[in-house]
Amino acid sequence: MSVHQATLSFRTAGQGTQEITATVAREVARSGLRRGVVTVFCRHTSCSLVIMENADPSARRDLEAWLGRLVPEGDAHFTHTLEGPDDMPSHIKMALTRTSESVPFADGALLLGTWQGIFLWEHRRAPHTREVVVTVLGE
Repeated sequence: MSVHQATLSFRTAGQGTQEITATVAREVARSGLRRGVVTVFCRHTSCSLVIMENADPSARRDLEAWLGRLVPEGDAHFTHTLEGPDDMPSHIKMALTRTSESVPFADGALLLGTWQGIFLWEHRRAPHTREVVVTVLGE
């Protein structure tokens, strides 16, 4: 079994999802491995990763809006507010979603379903540069 690892940087535009499927697929291809699994790990506590529908952006907008209603800004019970009203909600949204995703690949291609994509989900309002570690394991 061989391992290939890279840390990728993504600049977000603020709250919302940003598809990173093609970048992860390029890293799998760069590894030269033919089959195995790729793990994508986000190194932050106020953004997350999700595998979601990539055909109709309204599905992601609905998910983002739903999570925003579930964890609204301005909750009087939050004490962690030093970095602004979106900080604690961002941490909770990250904890409710995921910081890593694993996807199998074969013949050098991701084995995602027809409508699946890998998304970096920024929970903060301001743009940020986010690091994602991609680890490709296989043969």
